[in-house]
Formats: sequence, structure tokens, C-alpha cells
Amino acid sequence: MYMLNTGEYEEEKIHQTLEMLYIDRKNEFRELSQVLLSEKALKAMPNWREFVLNFCLDVEDAFKTWSGQSPLFVSSPQKALTLLRQLGHDKTSMNQLAHLLNLSYNLSVEFKEIYRRLK
Repeated sequence: MYMLNTGEYEEEKIHQTLEMLYIDRKNEFRELSQVLLSEKALKAMPNWREFVLNFCLDVEDAFKTWSGQSPLFVSSPQKALTLLRQLGHDKTSMNQLAHLLNLSYNLSVEFKEIYRRLK
């Protein structure tokens, strides 16, 4: 859990928050997992929800850079291109890509809000 492995998060609270978020956002997780992971990888990966959540946290973090809220790092262009290529694969319009970016961003924000509210 790359983004979740920072000192900012406690493992027990992560799992509790993820369970709560997944109950309400099952469809969003499934839609993103189908874009990010192959069927074979999805079946072989028991922690696919954590993978999707980490991707969402990456999107939110990248947005902070894109919007000027965070400084630009040497790896920022590579990160942005990687995120866009992962989501944009086989898409036929910017609307489809923007939809997936919005899903990712919103899941990240909701995760952080639920995490913050848990005692």
C-alpha cells in the first residue's frame, strides 16, 4: 500500500475506512479496477481495493501539483503521463477520461474524510 504506507495512516484505520468506503462506492471501485487491472490480475490480487485506492490517492496528489497547490517535482511530468495513460487506455473521448479522473479524485477525498472522522 504505497501511498497508504506513509506515517500519516494507521493500518487498522485504513482497513476500517476502506471497508466503509467500499460499501457505498462498490461500483466506482469496480469500474476503476476494470480499467487499471486485467481480469487475470484482478482475480490473482486479493488486495485489489487497496491498489485502486492507492491509484486514487496518486490522482489526488497529482491534481495538487497540476493546480499549483503543491510544488512541481522532477518526477511530476512522468507521474502525470503515467496516470493519464493508465486511465486513457482504450478510451475514445476526453469525457471518458475526465469521468475516471473524477471518480479517482472523489474516492480519494471520501477516503480521507472517512479516515479523519474515525476515532
